[in-house]
Amino acid sequence: MTENHGLRAVAHAVTAVHDARPRPAPRAHLKATMLKKYFVTGLLIWLPLAITLWILDFVLTSLDATLLLLPQPWRPDALLGFHLPGFGLILSVLIVLVTGVLAANIIGERLVSWGEQMLSRIPIVRSIYSSVKQVSDTMLSPKGNAFRKAVLIQFPQPGQWAIGLVVGDPGEVIEAALGEPMITVFVPTTPNPTSGYTVIVPAREVKELDITVDDALKFVISLGVVSPVAPRIGRRSALTTGLPE
Repeated sequence: MTENHGLRAVAHAVTAVHDARPRPAPRAHLKATMLKKYFVTGLLIWLPLAITLWILDFVLTSLDATLLLLPQPWRPDALLGFHLPGFGLILSVLIVLVTGVLAANIIGERLVSWGEQMLSRIPIVRSIYSSVKQVSDTMLSPKGNAFRKAVLIQFPQPGQWAIGLVVGDPGEVIEAALGEPMITVFVPTTPNPTSGYTVIVPAREVKELDITVDDALKFVISLGVVSPVAPRIGRRSALTTGLPE
């Protein structure tokens, strides 16, 4: 009896070990998993391409509206007999270049100054045009440093960090009120970087990042998935004075 009881105990132990081993997944589950993997892989390939093509189509379609400035017989549609997108982009570039050439001489500067004076006399247009001109002059000026350097600041509260773009000096009035050197930083939101927060922070609390603005925006737009690349050796900082080393 004792021997039979021992054999039964060994048999139960072997059966328990056999049942505890992981069983292979059903074939249908494996197929579903592979299909999901293939679908995600294809989506990762097509989604960026589709968004890129959609943005290009939107830009080209919008710029093609500049062709309406041409007389009807001179438009590409009338000359070629069919619509070919892209001529609006070419015309827009030519208009900008010609405007820059004309504004670079004395006569052009006087014409631009006369046009700005005319716009400054219109109540609603005056406020809109002056604001847009100040922003564009700050961002596009070759001597400006706005939005050309990425930094880290504690936002929205101490201990939490966010990537921001340096706008510049907030001015003597604000610095005098706060009693120390300050820096104006724009903190873009995710995933739309065109909106965000304008924050005035002490220069001592700003940490300079050795990355490009493009890398910083990629990090914001991708919800932090795309990490900034390693710093480049020998690249000089584009930030003005005021940041700690």
